[in-house]
Amino acid sequence: MTKKYLYKAKVYYEDTDIGGIVYYANYLKFIERARTEMIYQQFKMSHQKLKKIYNIMFVVRTCNIKYIKPANFEDELLITTSIIKKTAVRLNLLQEISRNNELLVSAELELAVVNTKSEVAKLPKDLLNTI
Repeated sequence: MTKKYLYKAKVYYEDTDIGGIVYYANYLKFIERARTEMIYQQFKMSHQKLKKIYNIMFVVRTCNIKYIKPANFEDELLITTSIIKKTAVRLNLLQEISRNNELLVSAELELAVVNTKSEVAKLPKDLLNTI
């Protein structure tokens, strides 16, 4: 069974358009925050420490996002992140945004592991095993 990482967010006025509906690009911000929190939980360290200690960073290589229903001003959202596949150089994720168990947005992402020179790098075995 795939472990799911949960992140809660609330929709603020700044996230919406004039009609009080979340602007489409802001869903990417919600899923980015959820991925960051997943990494903090899983590795027990920050992105800065991953870069400083291991010389690695995660970058989004692909993102396929489906908008199903809109979120609105002051909605309470739950962002679920699941690791679909992992290798030493890539993580494939499914991220879903829901409101009261109703799916609003689904995104499949591929993260690449790179070093500080933006070259492909490998996750150390100890980090790969913790995922």
